[in-house]
Amino acid sequence: MHRRSFLIALAGFVVILMAGTFSYGQGKKKGSDNMPAEILELVNKHRAGRHLKPLQMNALITHEAEVHSHNMATGKVEFGHDGYDERMDRLTRKIKKSTGSAENVAYGPHTAEAVVQSWLESPGHRKNIEGDYNLTGIGIAKNASGRPYYTQIFIKN
Repeated sequence: MHRRSFLIALAGFVVILMAGTFSYGQGKKKGSDNMPAEILELVNKHRAGRHLKPLQMNALITHEAEVHSHNMATGKVEFGHDGYDERMDRLTRKIKKSTGSAENVAYGPHTAEAVVQSWLESPGHRKNIEGDYNLTGIGIAKNASGRPYYTQIFIKN
């Protein structure tokens, strides 16, 4: 439970960080179809700079990340990590030999560069990005007014 409380606190920090840092519509916009791949590329570029192995996209993890982003965007759950334990339980039952997991969430930025930068500026989110994980999934969903919600899940197996 301690890790869950820590992650929830970090989610609040990101909301404050992004509210003060980003203006909507800054930077070049790219299609949301490419954005998960762009986020993965930027995260792996950061990991490579620290001599860490790249993360591999996984369809099962991506599905869980997409569902969580959709649930946040539609208001089914509040922004944050509600349901984290259940998501990880479902994933670890399907992805054998899983030994660790983490999750980053964000909302607001409209570019891959902005969302990854916001995570890298947060010590807890940076720790997840630089963690001993090898699989990831990224989900993005927009609310009715077009604000994107992001979830990146990390798994080690």
